[in-house]
Amino acid sequence: MSSIESTPVRIRPEILRAVAYQQGKPAPADAFKLSSNENPYPTHPAVMAAIADTSPNRYPDALATQLRGRLAERHGLELEQVHVGAGSVSLLAQLISAVAAPGDEVLYAWRSFEAYPGLVTVAGATSVTVPLREDHGHDIDAMIAAISPRTRAVIVCSPNNPTGAIVTREEFARLMAAVPSDVLVMLDEAYIEFVGEPQAVRGTEVLAEHPNLVVLRTFSKAYGLAGLRIGYALGHPLVLGAARTTAIPLSVIEAAQRGALAALDHEPELLERVAMLAGRRDEVWRALEAMNAGVPRPHGNFVWFPAPGATAPVAEIFLKHGIVARALGDDGVRVSIGEAESVEKLLSAAEEVVNTLRTSTRGTALD
Repeated sequence: MSSIESTPVRIRPEILRAVAYQQGKPAPADAFKLSSNENPYPTHPAVMAAIADTSPNRYPDALATQLRGRLAERHGLELEQVHVGAGSVSLLAQLISAVAAPGDEVLYAWRSFEAYPGLVTVAGATSVTVPLREDHGHDIDAMIAAISPRTRAVIVCSPNNPTGAIVTREEFARLMAAVPSDVLVMLDEAYIEFVGEPQAVRGTEVLAEHPNLVVLRTFSKAYGLAGLRIGYALGHPLVLGAARTTAIPLSVIEAAQRGALAALDHEPELLERVAMLAGRRDEVWRALEAMNAGVPRPHGNFVWFPAPGATAPVAEIFLKHGIVARALGDDGVRVSIGEAESVEKLLSAAEEVVNTLRTSTRGTALD
């Protein structure tokens, strides 16, 4: 639909113009689904048992009290400093709605998580995007320069989805020093468990210094609970209370809460899986470096293939090799790190992609 007149009811024009979030494509039977950054390992048996031990005829604890208490203890915080939502993306939506209204601005780097623009639009606010640096990381100086009197929130994604680049401690400290104290900063750390770089910012280490900072984390990736939709926010009680006010009531189901508690009970085993995925990621990146693929060093559970103007054909090359990848606009293609058996196909596809893009840059059309 392209106009208000073509709809049966009045719909906000900015909603009609917006593009809905697009999920990664399902995989054919003979292909690996590496389009959604899912954890490829099977759900831990203890988590399955915890999920089974629920009563769907009863409402869940709306405040997720037991899980919040566990997370508060884990991070050395008070209960009121923890808020649980149906995935970290729902927490982002709540926080943006709590602080930004029509006429307000939400600032973030681009390209980053593709849900950000839609969340800002739904809140009625305006997105202000700052292009990434040539190395695909956040341009902190440019972000500082883009702060205006209308800025109500700043989103920082580290590691950045989809490029995999981190924001360092020094960069984040510089940003926080420049952001007005009454502007919310959301540090999206959905992939923090995969980070081995000691210079990377970790929100929990600086949370106490900044009342306007909220740290967002999820159980979807490292803990393998993507299908249960559960994440959490750490921050000032009044900020999280405002977010809770905007939340859909009872959206975090009992199975998700119990599954997350069971995952924390067995965290060492799950983090061993994370370490194996990170090792596989580094193996893939080293092979890509040997191809001169121009892929930025990844710090999440995915790799980014810059392919300006050629994302669709590049994604088709991956699919031809049995890899379902994620084409993102006209910027590039993201490929998750999945099963060990997928690596050979991934690298074979990558080699063809690299050769094809090189041919294209020499003047031959990519089709």
